[in-house]
Order: sequence, then C-alpha cells, then structure tokens
Amino acid sequence: MQGTRRRRGHADAVPARAMSEHRHPLVVAMAATSVAFHIWLIFSGLIPNLVSRPLHLLLALPWVFGVGVRGTAATRAVAAAIGVAGAAACIAVIVLRERLLDQYGSLVGAWQFVLAAVLLLVVLDMARRAVKPILPAVAVAVLAYGLLGDAIPGHWGHDPPPLDSFLGTLTIAEGGLWGELTGISATTVAPFLVLGALVAAGDAGEGFMALSKKLAGRYRAGSAKVEVVASALYGTISGSASANVASTGTITIPNMIRMGYPRQFAAAVEAVASSGGQIMPPVMGAGAFLMAEMLRVTYADIMVAAALPALLFFVAAWIGCHVYGHRLGLLGLPPEELPGWAHVARTAPFFLAPFGTLVTLLATTDMTPQFACVYAIVVAIVLLLIDDRGRVDLRRFAGRLARAAVDAAEQTAMIAAVIVCASIIVGVLQMTGLGVKITSAILSTAGDQVWLALALTAAACLALGMEVPTTAAFVICISVAGPALQRLGVPALDSHMFVFWYALLSTITPPVCGAVYIAAGIADTPWLPVAGTAMRLGIGLFWLPPAFIANPSLLRPDENLLLAVAAALKIGTAIALVSYAAIGTGPGRVAQRLVAAAAGAVLTFAIPL
Repeated sequence: MQGTRRRRGHADAVPARAMSEHRHPLVVAMAATSVAFHIWLIFSGLIPNLVSRPLHLLLALPWVFGVGVRGTAATRAVAAAIGVAGAAACIAVIVLRERLLDQYGSLVGAWQFVLAAVLLLVVLDMARRAVKPILPAVAVAVLAYGLLGDAIPGHWGHDPPPLDSFLGTLTIAEGGLWGELTGISATTVAPFLVLGALVAAGDAGEGFMALSKKLAGRYRAGSAKVEVVASALYGTISGSASANVASTGTITIPNMIRMGYPRQFAAAVEAVASSGGQIMPPVMGAGAFLMAEMLRVTYADIMVAAALPALLFFVAAWIGCHVYGHRLGLLGLPPEELPGWAHVARTAPFFLAPFGTLVTLLATTDMTPQFACVYAIVVAIVLLLIDDRGRVDLRRFAGRLARAAVDAAEQTAMIAAVIVCASIIVGVLQMTGLGVKITSAILSTAGDQVWLALALTAAACLALGMEVPTTAAFVICISVAGPALQRLGVPALDSHMFVFWYALLSTITPPVCGAVYIAAGIADTPWLPVAGTAMRLGIGLFWLPPAFIANPSLLRPDENLLLAVAAALKIGTAIALVSYAAIGTGPGRVAQRLVAAAAGAVLTFAIPL
C-alpha cells in the first residue's frame, strides 16, 4: 500500500536502529574493533594515509557485505566473496604502501590493474548496497567520461589519459579512493558517530522528550511543537534525518494521532523537524566536517556559522505548526501529561552533559574537534552506567555499550560507503578538468548575475540530492558550483552553506523525500499528501539559504553579534509571514496571504544586513 511503502534512506540518513538486532558476540567484537580503531586514530599521530584510509574501508566492508546482507544462502555467499576480495585489496595496498608510493600513482604489472579493478568494483557495489544505485551509477558515468572523454568533441572533451596513470591515481595514490574525503570520514566523522551512538544508547531520549514536553507541550498544537523541540535536541546527536524520524517518530507520531491530529500532518511535522538534524550543531551531518576541511577552518567555526540558521529553521517549523494549529483547531497537551521540572532535571543531563562538554571544550580551548569528542565520549560512557535515579547496573551497562558500538560501526560503514564512492567522482573531476568546465558553463549561463547562478546551483543541488545521499550531493555540487559562485563574489563560507542546505532539501521534496516515506509509514498514511504538508511546514529549508546570502551577517555572529541577532530577528519575522502565506488559517484569505508573502520577501531581501 502507498501509505506503508518505505524506501531505503540515504547513507546520511541511516536509521540508528538499522541492523541493530545483531548482537552476536562476533558482531559486537567487529563493532568494538571498528570503534577502537577510529578512536585510536585520534591519538596515534601521523599514520600514513595509505594505511589509515584502506583500514577505514576494510573495517566498513563486513557491515555491507556481511552483517547487512539479506536473502538466500547463495546471495549471502556472493556478497561475502565480494567483501573478502575488497578486504584483500585493501590489505594489499597497506602492505605494499612503500612500493606503491615510488610508482607515483602509476600501475605497474597486470596484477596491479586487477587490484585497481577490484577496488573500484567493490566500492561501487558497496555504495549500491548501502544506498541507492544512483550514486554508483553517477560514479560509473564519470569514470566513463574520464576514460572516453577524448571521443567527445569541443569544449567538453579532453585528452585521453594513460590508463595506468588514470586508474593508479584513483586506487594506489591519494587522488581517488584514498583522498582527503576518505580521510575526513575516518578521522573526523567516525568519532562523532561514536559519540552520537553512545548518547543515544542511554537515557538521553527520555531527557529529550521530558524537556520538550515541558517547554512546548502546553501551547497550541502542543504535541507538534514537542516534536519540533525533541527533533532539534535529537539532532544535536544524530545528524541524520531518517535516524531522527525512526527514533523520535515512533513516540511522537502515535501521540499526535492519539490527540486527534490528522495523520498526514503528524507525519509531516516529524519529517520536517527531523530534517534539521543535519544542520543542527554540535553534531551535524558528515557534510559539515567536509566543509570545515574544504574551507580550511575549524569545525567550531562551522558550528558558529550554522547556529543561527539552524535555530531559524526550527523557529520556522514551530511557526508552521502554530499556523496549522489555528487552521485545524489543535490544542496543547493536557496538564497531567506534562512532566515536572524535577523529572526534567533528572533526565536532561544525559544529553546535556556530553554535549556541554563538547561545546565548552571547542569554545574555550584549542583542542581539535576529535580530542574534544573523546572527552565527550568519556562522559557519555560514564552516564551509561546509571539511570535517571542514579542506580548503577553493570549488566545493563554492558548491553548499552554493545548496542552503541554496533550502531556506531554500522553508521560509520554507511558513511564510508558514500564518501569513498564520492571520492571516485571528485578524483575524476580533478584529473579531467570537468569541474572547471561546469563552472565555466554556470558562469557563461549566469553572466554576472549572482542570483541566477545561485538559482542554477540550487536546482542542481535539489536534482542531485534526489538521487544521491546528501553528503555526496554536497561534495559534487560544491566541487563544480562553488568556484563559480566565489568568482561572482559569494564568499566561500556562504556558498558552501548554501549548497549544504539545498542538498538537504531532498529529505522532504518529492519524488525521493526519504524522511517523508519513513514518517508516512509510521503514521500509516499515503506519502504524497505528507510531502505536500512537509514542504509548507519546512519552508525554512527553501527560504533560509537565499536569506543568508542576502544577509551575510547571519553566518558571522563571531564578527558582529548584534548585527547577526538583528538579521536573525528580521529573517525570523519574514519566515513567520511566509509561513502564514504558505499555510494560511482558512479559505478566503488569498489577499492577506499574498501581502504576507510580499512583506516577507521585502524584509528578507530589500533590507540586507
């Protein structure tokens, strides 16, 4: 049935519960090995890239070709054989590292061509199994362009590359599979996934819900606003839209339906609020770590830039719920369902303590994000020992640690599948100059019109985000469109944030809208009406990227806090007007809604800050 149909989510949106039923000692041991390796990398000093990055891929392979495989014995055997071949190839790169370095990215001997072919095929199949087939299909198309581009006439063609150098750069050097993106996945993204899994394995969920109900439950459409606050809080540990839906939605959607909320509205609130996880500091989506490395700034700088836009996104969702509450006559939670402050005080530290540690260390010390993350991990592990009454249970502690390790290893593997495959695309773009050609095409189409270039970039992000995971969409789009925007005068930070936000749109925008599918499945309602409601509730995702381009101070509270707050207040008011225009409170108000939309546009774009 359409209402219960679910599609597989993007790797950026792998549910934390995915494959979590596996608690076999061997599975737990594999998970512990993966977690220990990625934490060890933080303290190990300068590990050669052709050691750490192949090991990162090697530890991800069992979760895609072993633990996660379903089907017949033959299907599992084929998957296992592919995984073993990939593992052997990774080990070969590690063992032969010094010899390969002396080859400067050029394959020598027939067996090295076999090695390169195995690595590329395994990575492509890994991405196909972990996410949709579109990402590896794009990678195959780009590889074909790299190999056959000399057959393309004119501007888009290029000189034929030597096959040994082309494949070697991608597979035995640091220009493809083992490039910078894979390094970020191994050394930066993975520790934060471990932190999120540890926090989620404890009583943080109860803390989220208790604080959310206390803050928002008494207002109009209280259950919907509870979901907005809960998802904002859950987004601090997740950075994954579908994980957010799967975790909080199983509680909040049934609660909203029980309170008499329409099913499509309940599902839409969950899908929209959960989509903010990838833009909510301190633990944002994997793309945020990539952005920090690409811009050569600290992750703390990205957190500061993302804070006000993320807050405004949830303000927009709150306002949308309020307008819908008037339109549908939705009330707040009954007083007896609101928790007391004593309960909030007992449960909130389970998520506030680790993230307070992380944010404090990032803000007040010179620690790298990875080292700050380790301290937060230690706090999170200690909190797994106790419940909200302060009772210690060692058996429960062991179970929580095992669950956290498995969830962290699974999510690390899914992110690795996406990023390593995307590294093929980026590597070919760099070798062939295709990115420069696309940049030139954008510039020639847009002329000197910045907003036309932004519109073209937004369309490309939305289209690509519908078919590949958010992280991959961000990497590909910023690689080709970022230089064009910067040549037209858009600062690098602004262009990266613009692309990052629009790559996220596919979580609620048809025809893909992964978060919508999951929420609609939980609510047992057709997904298409949910998507329509979600786009109106989530208008902040559409409105805010051009808003912070027009008001650059919004991304720079560290430079001028008063101006940034003024911009936030102005844009928040504009979003309230635009939300009213998009949703309305009933029929016969067309003129009022048009005036509200016009006023919102004037506030946003005619009065830049």
